[in-house]
Amino acid sequence: MKRRQLLQSLAAATFAGSQFAEAALPKMKITRVRVYEPPNYNPLFNQSNMVVTVETDAGITGIGEGGATDTLTQCAGTLIGKNPFKIEAIWQEMYIAWFYPPGREKIHALGAMDLALWDIKGKALKLPVHELLGGAVRNHLECYATGGARPANTNPNERLSLRERARATMEAGYRAFRMGAGDTQSGAVFNTHERVRKVAADCKEAREGVGKDGDWCIDFHQRFDYSDAVRACKLIEEFEPYFVEDPTRDEHAAQDLPKLRQMTTVPLTHGEEWGQRYDFHKLVENHDIDYIRATLPNVGGITEMMKIAAICETHAVGIVPHFTGPIATAALVNCLGTFPGPVIMEYNYGGRPLPHLPECLDFKNGKALMNDRPGLGVTVDLTKCKQLAEITTEGRKNVFLRPDGSLTHW
Repeated sequence: MKRRQLLQSLAAATFAGSQFAEAALPKMKITRVRVYEPPNYNPLFNQSNMVVTVETDAGITGIGEGGATDTLTQCAGTLIGKNPFKIEAIWQEMYIAWFYPPGREKIHALGAMDLALWDIKGKALKLPVHELLGGAVRNHLECYATGGARPANTNPNERLSLRERARATMEAGYRAFRMGAGDTQSGAVFNTHERVRKVAADCKEAREGVGKDGDWCIDFHQRFDYSDAVRACKLIEEFEPYFVEDPTRDEHAAQDLPKLRQMTTVPLTHGEEWGQRYDFHKLVENHDIDYIRATLPNVGGITEMMKIAAICETHAVGIVPHFTGPIATAALVNCLGTFPGPVIMEYNYGGRPLPHLPECLDFKNGKALMNDRPGLGVTVDLTKCKQLAEITTEGRKNVFLRPDGSLTHW
């Protein structure tokens, strides 16, 4: 082939490739964001199941979840008029366009918007989000049930022993049985010093229930002072928990967890109240915890979660995300299905139907399953939801650009 012909063929191939890229991702703008309250609304912001829709002029609508009306409304203004495929740039502008760095409540809302943008991109490309993130590395995600499972055909009002619940959870196909540290009713007296030996007795019973090859885990709920947390962890070592969750107060985690790590052999996990990676990266880098509890949309969405996953992979730390809303759980299956490190998901839905989500979670025999539906794989019936807000105008515009066009703080 002559040189001119070669150059012409290369130019034609490049042009064809660019045409394919343009066809794959059409020009599109965000025109409207709406906020809905679902029929089973959860008022806890860190478990918010508020539904968000991000609409485009191409007729593709992204679905997100999380936040509260005021924080969602503020974040939504950044999206109006933007190309929805510029997810990282939109994320950065939502983050820096206001005076204060966003706190955990606003990061939650920012994460809800981020989920919707990834949903739009997947729908535009007719691909599930896990394919956009590099493809799945596992066949399914192992789960543990928030409240454990019950044996079939038992009275739901019948109180079962820890041993019975633990055995039923294993028989239902879950990876681990989860229990609390001396669970009691809200408002009751909780003497942590006294509870330590009760916790040890309960853990012995849980181990008997799951059997020698089963797994169980326990949530201390941040109720224990450091000294009592040390005592409790040491007393339950012989029963080999999968992990001990939130052993100390979140405010003290940075100073207490490194010390606790030196005092006990039980695996430690923490962080269901954490926001971004800045909250905990030192604990991960120093191997002071074995798993993080960071979750969606609490950390700021999939965009931030994948950065967190990279830090965890670098330091061989697993991810045990806290449960939030069902749409966020579907998003977790998509993004953590691509994470090569250890993952076990807290699952809070038990296969029960969700009236406003005819398509959402694929779950069977204690396992969360990936699917090939485009985007997050979620379909929402908005007739079952109550509209709370509609945003069609741009929000605060106060950013500066570096010479290459990237954003810098104003």
